[in-house]
Amino acid sequence: MLENIRIILVETSHTGNMGSTARAMKTMGLSNLYLVNPLVQPDSHAIALSAGASDVIGNATIVSTLDEALAGCELVIGTSARSRTLSWPMVEPRECGERCVKTANHSPVAIVFGRERVGLTNEELQKCNYHLYFPTNPEYGSLNLAMAVQLVSYEIRMAHLSAQEQPETLSSDHEVEYPAVEDMERFYQHLEQILNESGFIRKAHPGQIMNRLRRLYTRARPETQELNILRGILTSMEKWARK
Repeated sequence: MLENIRIILVETSHTGNMGSTARAMKTMGLSNLYLVNPLVQPDSHAIALSAGASDVIGNATIVSTLDEALAGCELVIGTSARSRTLSWPMVEPRECGERCVKTANHSPVAIVFGRERVGLTNEELQKCNYHLYFPTNPEYGSLNLAMAVQLVSYEIRMAHLSAQEQPETLSSDHEVEYPAVEDMERFYQHLEQILNESGFIRKAHPGQIMNRLRRLYTRARPETQELNILRGILTSMEKWARK
């Protein structure tokens, strides 16, 4: 089950952070590391700081885009330290661990960490079901990348151990099927197309309409059957408009 949990680093600029992240993961039983467009490739420094977790570094999946790293994931949680224009559903590390373990029992999940200096972009965060925040000391909340990964990995480990003691909590949880992240992206593209063609969105002044709709559907988290209904409605509207 833990192999279904992906730790994703976006555009990491220091190989030492890759090694320290690998170490943080392996101590808690995680091994599935994704590197999205790393600014530097893993090297001997990364291996040295991995402190025996060189296999996690060596088996890391390197991709060009975040969409590639998220392919097939049912649950995506992105880390964010800054307040955003549009608030998003939030979780703290403990809830993050519990949600990840429940979903990873049957589908891949991803926890996304941004660039060392600027984190994740708004566009990247909009691909996430939840934003993860750390309830740190308000007077000094500085966490480096590996520290953040370690905190989340620990909570995943604790939730995993708890689930092993009560396996019925996992077996009864997956009564509903949720769409993968790429299916949601296709829905958003379809929805935006219809809203543009109907004139609801003015191309010269699109505003925050799609961002707000993304937030709405993220908060609602439609099931797979519900998403199929929504896609069917959009297709029906297209056919009606052509007539």
